[in-house]
Amino acid sequence: MNHDDAKSILLLYRPGTADADDPQIAGALALAKQDPDLARWLEEHSARQSAVRAKFRQIAAPAGLKEQIISEQMVFAKRNARRRTLVAAGAMAAIVLSLITLAPFWLPHRDVADDTLAVYQSQMAGIAQRGYGMDLTTNDPAQIRAYLAQNKAPSDYTLPAGLQKAAVIGCAIEGWQNTKAAMICFRTGKPLPPGQSSDLWLFVVDSAAVKTAPPPGPPQIKPVNQIITAVWTQGDKVYLLGTEGNEQILRQYL
Repeated sequence: MNHDDAKSILLLYRPGTADADDPQIAGALALAKQDPDLARWLEEHSARQSAVRAKFRQIAAPAGLKEQIISEQMVFAKRNARRRTLVAAGAMAAIVLSLITLAPFWLPHRDVADDTLAVYQSQMAGIAQRGYGMDLTTNDPAQIRAYLAQNKAPSDYTLPAGLQKAAVIGCAIEGWQNTKAAMICFRTGKPLPPGQSSDLWLFVVDSAAVKTAPPPGPPQIKPVNQIITAVWTQGDKVYLLGTEGNEQILRQYL
């Protein structure tokens, strides 16, 4: 089992369940303990899974459901109580099972089913905001490209003219829909809070991996997760540039 095989298996892993008893998942978890990049990805994936489960728990029962169930049970009791009760219990179990099965499609589940541009923007912007560890720290653009190419992440990207003047400090590789997105980290020159190493981020991924990727043209600018972002397609790549601040600050790097 290699890094990519383990990541594909762990897409089905739900923390806090019996999934860890599955031999394949157990093997992938063991590999994650030895692979820092995989371990970091698994931590983010588990956090998203927990968020989905929390949102699912917050779904309120439809108004009047309790009264409807009680009323129906009384009718069933007047007829064949045993048979009707078993039928009702089976129906409720089927509904619950259906809800659990369909929850990943109703709620945000970014690793398995939802590969739209909006989710890609939100996920990458979230990585920039939550904090991250760079896989390679260097101010040498050539070393960054070589590292990304060696690890089969997008490396043949084209930097906008404005971004070429920014100070690069390193890179990371992020998982997205069974492929890899390159994260190149820059500094704008503004003072940074303690523990923050970068305030300008460029994400590059193959356009085939992003459903509803924007057509070639000027960057589309909008705020996402409290940062201002610009997204555009060039060649076979989708680019996402983000920073803290406003549109005027971002445009000087395009």
